[in-house]
Amino acid sequence: MPGARSSAFWWTLGFFRSEWVTTFRRWRTLALLAVLAAVPVLVGVAVKIQTSGGGEAGDPHGGGPAFLTQVTNNGLFLVFAALAATLPVFLPMTVGVIAGDSVAGESAGGTLRYLLVVPAGRTRLLLAKYATTLAFCLTATVVVAAFALATGALLFPTGDVTTISGTTISFGAGLLRALLVAVLVAASLVGFAAIGLFVSTLTSSGIAAMASTVGLLITVQIVDSIPQLDVIHPYLFPHYWLSFADVLRAPVLWDGVVKNLVVQGVYALVFGSAAWARFSTKDVTA
Repeated sequence: MPGARSSAFWWTLGFFRSEWVTTFRRWRTLALLAVLAAVPVLVGVAVKIQTSGGGEAGDPHGGGPAFLTQVTNNGLFLVFAALAATLPVFLPMTVGVIAGDSVAGESAGGTLRYLLVVPAGRTRLLLAKYATTLAFCLTATVVVAAFALATGALLFPTGDVTTISGTTISFGAGLLRALLVAVLVAASLVGFAAIGLFVSTLTSSGIAAMASTVGLLITVQIVDSIPQLDVIHPYLFPHYWLSFADVLRAPVLWDGVVKNLVVQGVYALVFGSAAWARFSTKDVTA
């Protein structure tokens, strides 16, 4: 029995590893990561060009991503500005593509039935798909943060970090907060990833699943921006996405961060359960 359990563990780990490798070796995944990597580079270059003649970064009327005006004083702020710029649209759209195609893409390609022939089990397969999507969430966030850090250090000065509260922390402490922000941004996509996985179990068309997931994202964000619907805003998955800004306060304000994590956990539980209920009873014909 111990030997059988050990064999099952290593077989499951190998199955998960196979899913991860398959996803991250696709040209589509690499292209999505490349686009995300280009965003902080373009933002950094644009700020450098805009401020080269003595101008100020960002929109003079206060528009643009948060933290953009602080980038010229400290390149580390490009990490926060890039994450604030990519989180509302670019990051969740790429996650929607990966999550939406996770099951529906296999069905459309005719490989889902063969995956289920292997003694993996539907639950294990669904968990592997979700774990792979979460791995992409973390990888995508780290890619944005890493390229933003490299670009910021190359184009702008670095040093002690002035927090939103006006206090000063060391550059090392600022790096730790940047790492924490990257983890929080990745965690902010957990609920949306579960929604995408659920949508992917509803159809046999990968394109339809991806389009529906991204369309749902846009619709919910529009609803979140309508003041007349502010009663339901706290229950929408993107409402607290930018709460990571409170990490740059001294002391850190955790209220918004905790609310965001709770909302993401609820969405992951609800839509993950719905995806399991749908997939476990789905008639796989492809």
